[in-house]
Amino acid sequence: MKIEINKLTPDKMDVEFLKAVADKTAKLLKLKIPELSVALACDRRIKALNKKYRKKDRITDVLAFDYGEIIICLPQAKRQAKELGHSIKKELSILLIHGLLHLAGYNDETKQEYDIMKREGDNILNKIKNKCQKER
Repeated sequence: MKIEINKLTPDKMDVEFLKAVADKTAKLLKLKIPELSVALACDRRIKALNKKYRKKDRITDVLAFDYGEIIICLPQAKRQAKELGHSIKKELSILLIHGLLHLAGYNDETKQEYDIMKREGDNILNKIKNKCQKER
């Protein structure tokens, strides 16, 4: 699978690790998409996309589109990482995995669906973290 990372914000950040997260997650999920585009966007852009495609006029942390595009709101990811007390890389990994789960057919519209998706996301994050540590 070809993976493209687009940084649409002026924030300085090394995002190469996102390719590794996307690749490992896609393999675990056995995703059958030829290309994946991941964009890091600002609050204004993701709010506009959320309003246009989901009819929700608010900032969200991640959007996933069936044609293989995931958009992550970098400022929101930073806020969430600070609030949850972990690194921005961990938060970006969580959001990217969440987006890939959507592409794999998972939904989070109900509490039950959200709980299933959260549990699966946590499992993937742990597998990837363990795999990345072994590769060093």
